Amino acid sequence: MSDQNPVVARAPSSPFVPSASPASEKQRRGFAAMNPDQVRELARRGGVAAHRAGTAHEFSSDEARAAGRKGGLAAHSGRKPQDQEKVEAPTN
Repeated sequence: MSDQNPVVARAPSSPFVPSASPASEKQRRGFAAMNPDQVRELARRGGVAAHRAGTAHEFSSDEARAAGRKGGLAAHSGRKPQDQEKVEAPTN
């Protein structure tokens, strides 16, 4: 009688699933473990599928303008206007 169960087989290793390792080693998972070309291809396929399904969002020029303005305001929200940045040295 064999000690191994023929039904339970180990799955072949995949570039997407990290192999078991000690807990002290941190392994990259998901997209981080993939080749950048593979990630780009998956993103392209997802975009194509979304457009076919009609669920993809396409920005109008007005929406893009508003988003750009909002991002610019958020990125520069903590800054003072340029005239207030220049502090004059006190004269004695």
